[in-house]
Amino acid sequence: MPRIIPRAQHTISRSHISPNALRVLYRLRDAGFQGFLVGGCVRDLLLGLEPKDFDVATDALPEQVKRLFRNCRLVGRRFRLAHVFFGQEIIEVATFRAASAPIQDEEAPESELAGEEPVQAEDELIDQGGPVTEAGAARLEAEHAGRDAPVADTERMFDDTGRILRDNVYGTIEADVWRRDFTANALYYNIADFSIWDYVGGAEDIAARELRMIGDPETRYREDPVRMLRAARFEAKLGFTLEPASAEPIGRLRELIGGVPPARLFDETLKLFLTGHGERSLPVLRRRGLLAALLPNVESYLVTHPDSLVEKLVTRGLTNTDARVSAGRSVTPTFLLALLLYGPIATIIESLPPARWHEVTSILEACDQAVREAQRHLAIPKRFTLGLREMFALQPRLEHPRGRRALRLISHPRFRAAYDLLLLRAQFGMASADIANWWTELQGVSEDEQGRMADALAAGPERAGGQKGRRRRRGGRRRTSTGAS
Repeated sequence: MPRIIPRAQHTISRSHISPNALRVLYRLRDAGFQGFLVGGCVRDLLLGLEPKDFDVATDALPEQVKRLFRNCRLVGRRFRLAHVFFGQEIIEVATFRAASAPIQDEEAPESELAGEEPVQAEDELIDQGGPVTEAGAARLEAEHAGRDAPVADTERMFDDTGRILRDNVYGTIEADVWRRDFTANALYYNIADFSIWDYVGGAEDIAARELRMIGDPETRYREDPVRMLRAARFEAKLGFTLEPASAEPIGRLRELIGGVPPARLFDETLKLFLTGHGERSLPVLRRRGLLAALLPNVESYLVTHPDSLVEKLVTRGLTNTDARVSAGRSVTPTFLLALLLYGPIATIIESLPPARWHEVTSILEACDQAVREAQRHLAIPKRFTLGLREMFALQPRLEHPRGRRALRLISHPRFRAAYDLLLLRAQFGMASADIANWWTELQGVSEDEQGRMADALAAGPERAGGQKGRRRRRGGRRRTSTGAS
């Protein structure tokens, strides 16, 4: 039986809950179904944090949820879910399941992190005034007709390591709680009386800021190895401590992550590094031995180059990315990949003869080689790998601007990302600080002044107010295009 925490004894207020989530909960309640907020949103509300999204659990089957909301799409074969669309906000509705089964994470979906917008079909327009044509209404009516007995997929499948491949066996809330991963993520907020239902001591663990796996940790990690990455993410995001029994199996089981679909691992990587706690995620992943399972070429570089300038550059870049997230500014997986793969790319370039270090073909080949190694584990979309190549290929051109020809770079689609990387490199002496400052000043003046600055740079370093990019420093070591030396 759950411990029921009444409204007077907890701090969650409906004023902090998404109006669209409340709309879904009220609609389920009014239709005679149970409706609970569940997972990370309840945890974050208790911690005084603003949830990124709101997930709902119910005893209604997915097909019944779809009947209640015209703006609903059923998704997933591995785990059947209902997504209710309200503009850019998606409320995920999951039916109670009968046994332990991994679920999609409570955090933002990959499409949002990757800068994509979900596509809405005509039958996914908002109930509250969204336009639906006669043809669309007829199609919806026909689609919903004759569904007196929704059919649920009851197949449950495991692989030989114990990983759940499919589980759509529906059940009750008492059974559903045991498929949740950590106790802190297993609290249910009941819209019927605004109470919190706690079956596993999650409220106490949140108060103690402790992560505890529900059930036997080794079995749960085998069911879904991504739970090991989730443990690291919650350590970094929340500052919680992973209790010893939940931490112990990770070192033995981390190789199971290699059996997870690469697309899912890429999604988890974005959540680790692009949701505001990337700088803290890196040391947690390394301490748990998980970076070696996720990006072995990155871990290998950091191990062989401890406390290097590249490691400091990566850390500073992740800190800057976290600051952008906190300020509500956009972040991109392309820049993240440039940071993480900086060391492996630099190593490949510096294995070539020094005369080839500045060649664009050498830089691009190094990028491709490092990316291919990463793609053995992560399914990195091509648009991000192409952006990575362009960012690195632009570094020599930014370091050695040639008069007015350099002004064309400002309109390059990857200029801003490449410029940010140049600034980061200049902070650690990997590129000329004078040239980085020149580019900064150039962007803040008129076109006429830009032309004068370009002419002055071409005339010589004295007139440009800094070092001429193409000259080597007397007695200094030649920089590589990545500046790792």
